[in-house]
Amino acid sequence: MNARDTSLSPSGKTASARRVVHRTRGQRHGPITRLMSPSDLGELLRPFVFLDHFDTSGASGGALGLHPHSGIATVTCILEGNVSYEDTTGETGKILQGGLEWMQAGGGVWHGGGFGDSPRTRGFQLWVALPPEAELGPAQSIYLEPHQIERDGPAAVLLGRYGTASSQIRAPSPMNYLSVALKAGARWRYQPPDEQTVAWAAVSRGSLHAPDALQAGELAVFEESTAGIDFHAETDTEFVLGSAVKHPHDLMLGYYSVHTSAAALREGEARIQSIGKRLRDEGRLR
Repeated sequence: MNARDTSLSPSGKTASARRVVHRTRGQRHGPITRLMSPSDLGELLRPFVFLDHFDTSGASGGALGLHPHSGIATVTCILEGNVSYEDTTGETGKILQGGLEWMQAGGGVWHGGGFGDSPRTRGFQLWVALPPEAELGPAQSIYLEPHQIERDGPAAVLLGRYGTASSQIRAPSPMNYLSVALKAGARWRYQPPDEQTVAWAAVSRGSLHAPDALQAGELAVFEESTAGIDFHAETDTEFVLGSAVKHPHDLMLGYYSVHTSAAALREGEARIQSIGKRLRDEGRLR
């Protein structure tokens, strides 16, 4: 199948396939592969600014020490295994297979964790840019167990709304983020909501066509459009999919922070430095 093929929409009408305009396997460091960052694809896909795929199979796991963020929110979904977490909002615990963590850093937070006690841990961590009204707000953390995440067919709704399912987490701007599992040979069509022209998909396991062939470990960027996206699984497949109204603000980048203005970036970085000093005084940081 190529970019000019057509398929049937849910209404039964013929619809043009949405083109893949960029694809990448990212850069791997141990068990973590960075597929997107704000200095590359995150600029095209904002509010989605970072995407990490982690897979401890064949790589050492280890702990992820406390580290800071401001101006963004992270969504961590676990497809296999489990991870531990802690953050400076006072939360600590474990995210199980099928569960997720929402960490809205706002004006500053430190968090960390480890790859748990499973033989293999696999999943994604997505970072989204916050709008001006939230980028310096209070930090917030939400942890959902698998039974708290609604599904519509093969799609678990992590953020936003799809079909009959919706997320318990209130997204900071219009966006959908889905975790999808398809059996070999299955076909599934995603129709984004009106005005959500940004779209991408990243495969964790298996292979599929969308309409181009995509393998485990790849991220595909789709052309900006509100057209649907057709997926055909060649093997049992797990992937995540994001769509959104494009973030209208420039990305102001710090080492751990992403903000909408230089002034907001300075304030966010000052706040996380202040939290870091407190952590060092408490003996929690070296």
